[in-house]
Amino acid sequence: MKRGNEELMTRTTGSPIKSPIHLTRALRKFPALSVTTTAKITLSMLALALGLAAGCGASRPSQYYQLTVPGDLSPAPNPNPVPITLLIGRLTGPALYRADQIVYSSGGESMGTYEYQRWSEPPTEMIAEVVLRQFRASGHYRGVYMLRSDIHGDFLLHGRLYDFKEISASKSNIVARLTMELELRNIKTGTSLWTHFYTHDEPVTGKEVGGVVAALDKNVQQAVAEFRSSLDQYFAEHLPVPPTTAP
Repeated sequence: MKRGNEELMTRTTGSPIKSPIHLTRALRKFPALSVTTTAKITLSMLALALGLAAGCGASRPSQYYQLTVPGDLSPAPNPNPVPITLLIGRLTGPALYRADQIVYSSGGESMGTYEYQRWSEPPTEMIAEVVLRQFRASGHYRGVYMLRSDIHGDFLLHGRLYDFKEISASKSNIVARLTMELELRNIKTGTSLWTHFYTHDEPVTGKEVGGVVAALDKNVQQAVAEFRSSLDQYFAEHLPVPPTTAP
């Protein structure tokens, strides 16, 4: 056993152990070697962690966009509005349009979303808000409100959003596509009275996301104006009879 230890220490230190004093001196080298090795490993791991942190850098800030809505919620003066209360219901649509990502497509079946450019609200909610404010600001109807449990109306205007995205057929041909449909229902009878379908590709100026947002916003304003004109025409041809009050 003693011989084995001596051979082990000889291989480790490079010289034979001649006495207990030599053995003590030899053993004193091992703690120093262990501390030095541990320190080197710790410093290496710290340097690696700092390098990775520096490589990642600060996260890129997100940019948020919104659609243009009339600032004044009060209706325009109209002495003879259509005598109805119109309720604006929610827009349904694919999951992508019920989130806040800006959607793009190359024209095929696949779609993607921008990581750092987003809407301030989901498109289905923003477009419904534009419909509400534009119809209310027109002053053409006695009352225009969002559909809520505490509001009683005569007609419900709701619909579905099919497309609200950038389409890049090529680097020089980028459009903003909006496809949606609105429907008018009689709340009392549940009857569908009017529908209007809209689809349009608005050319995008430039190649930045801001240009896409501006084109989508312009498309929404055109769509809502077209919906208003069509619905106004419907009520001009089918004027509701105001309820009579008992004497």
